[in-house]
Amino acid sequence: MQYPHPSKPMAINPMNLTPILGIGLLACVPPAQADEPSATPYRPTISNPAELSAPGWLEVEFGAARAKGGQNQWQNNLPYTLKYAFSPDFGILLGGDLHASQTDWSGQETSGRGDNTLLFKHRFGVDERNAFGLEWGAKLPSAAAGVGSGQADYIVNGIYSVDIGETRIDTNLGATRIGLEQVGLGRDQYSWATAVSREVVPRWTLAGELSGTARRGMTPTAQFLAAASYAVSNRLVLDGGAAAGLNRATPDWTVFAGLTWLVGKIH
Repeated sequence: MQYPHPSKPMAINPMNLTPILGIGLLACVPPAQADEPSATPYRPTISNPAELSAPGWLEVEFGAARAKGGQNQWQNNLPYTLKYAFSPDFGILLGGDLHASQTDWSGQETSGRGDNTLLFKHRFGVDERNAFGLEWGAKLPSAAAGVGSGQADYIVNGIYSVDIGETRIDTNLGATRIGLEQVGLGRDQYSWATAVSREVVPRWTLAGELSGTARRGMTPTAQFLAAASYAVSNRLVLDGGAAAGLNRATPDWTVFAGLTWLVGKIH
């Protein structure tokens, strides 16, 4: 999952580079063997699949995104997600923004580390082609001053994934209880997303997605996203794409790129 926008270069605190350097150092992990599992990308779409990553393995997602328009004139972010599954049906996700910057319509820029979100995930398998999923947890108020709300948000997200022939459809319906009270705005935000993806040639997968949010007192958002991903190996998948806003409340455009990496077995 992800998003972005800026008109000035990002001023990145060196401390925020530590996680990035750590990910780089993990490149020393030995190459994948034939009997090892494959990565399970959640990015670059907003919607997640019902599946978890390979049990007992650490999986990392990292990206960069830039967007223009919507609530801010520009916005940049460096999203990340760490995934660990205890079994095929239960796991945890830790994600957020390593760094975020935004420029409002008055030209004021704010930047710093972003909030982090901790989610628990449960998969409910139906058969080989159908599965449900449930994610629940909280956004932790860990962002730099001015970047986040300073309050915890509580999240629940329902998932349905189905394979129709060679095509995958992932549908998400979510709700967030927002911790920060604002006059005239409801504290419950609802989200929806449906992604359709398919491998078109070996190693290459294309995806399209419609998504949006709704909250009392605010204009709903809606966007269309198109992306492509390339499996460098079973354990490393690269992705890139763009999204277009479908109304004035949504960023006019967003561009993004990133990776999903099944780092190694830790249990």
